Amino acid sequence: MRTQAEHIARTLEKGLASAWLIAGDEALLTGEAADAVRAAARAQGYAGRELFVTDRSFDWSEVSAASRTQSLFAERRILEIRMPTPRPGKEGGAVLAALAADPGAENLLLVVTTRPEKETWASAWFKSFEKHGILVLAQPVEIGRLPQWIAGRGAKLGLRFEKGAAELLAERIEGNLLAAQQEIEKLALLQKDGVVSIDAVQNAVANSARYDVFQLADAALAGDAPRSLRILEGLRAEGAEPPLVLWVLCRDLRALADIRNGVAKRVYGVAAERHAALVERAARRIGREPIEPWFEAAARIDRQVKGQATGEAWTTLTGLVAALSGARLPVAMPRS
Repeated sequence: MRTQAEHIARTLEKGLASAWLIAGDEALLTGEAADAVRAAARAQGYAGRELFVTDRSFDWSEVSAASRTQSLFAERRILEIRMPTPRPGKEGGAVLAALAADPGAENLLLVVTTRPEKETWASAWFKSFEKHGILVLAQPVEIGRLPQWIAGRGAKLGLRFEKGAAELLAERIEGNLLAAQQEIEKLALLQKDGVVSIDAVQNAVANSARYDVFQLADAALAGDAPRSLRILEGLRAEGAEPPLVLWVLCRDLRALADIRNGVAKRVYGVAAERHAALVERAARRIGREPIEPWFEAAARIDRQVKGQATGEAWTTLTGLVAALSGARLPVAMPRS
């Protein structure tokens, strides 16, 4: 069975499965989901807990042995495995697949890892959790849903966000759910009447936005010029390197060109499918508008980074992002 981290409470109400896999890059959501599973397990008598943290030299036979060995106090227990990446290797994959199907009569298996990669979805161990246990995906909260997410979290603490306040907080903490939760908790302490205004957010909330280049690409493809340019400026302030930003933009430019040329490519996984849908919508939005100048701008940025062209790479990147996201700004500089 597959579910979302935000539905973990509802899933647990249906019963406590013997195997759980929590996967995602949102530390707040994966942590909360794991806490919920542990709490439900303790309520059902799983008093013991053995924790394993994997690395390249990890001995997977230790986990297998632990699953077969009775607890010293003959108590039910949680076998928890934390994997920094969803790459257990051949041996680890075999162990996980077997444990997901049968962790042992007195055991509950809990595995916590990061966002599934393309190969992960097709792996036998991953499918074993879906078939025999519960796969919990902790996916990022998209910018369009973030104000609603903030309002919902605030309501649990007795807060009511006035018009525009949740949107402002979302802008301040975009890409950083842990910071969002901390700011909501701080507002709950500061706002004695429980009402959060725009002024309250401005006065109390630090700018905790954390952007990445993939958010930039998604915003540009979605045609959201203000957000795209805000993310680009955030990346620049955080010390991102222009070549990395350019690489992601060129990836999507090539994808747009492929669509125009009738080249179909197969994608794997939820994240890849979502991104492919964004590219297709962007292609429809752009229509027959020439995209050759965008490739010319990208080439110029590459030369600017290498010191082979005049001008500043970030300035040209700004023009390229603006154009890709639908703003009418020049992207191509005079040739040097």
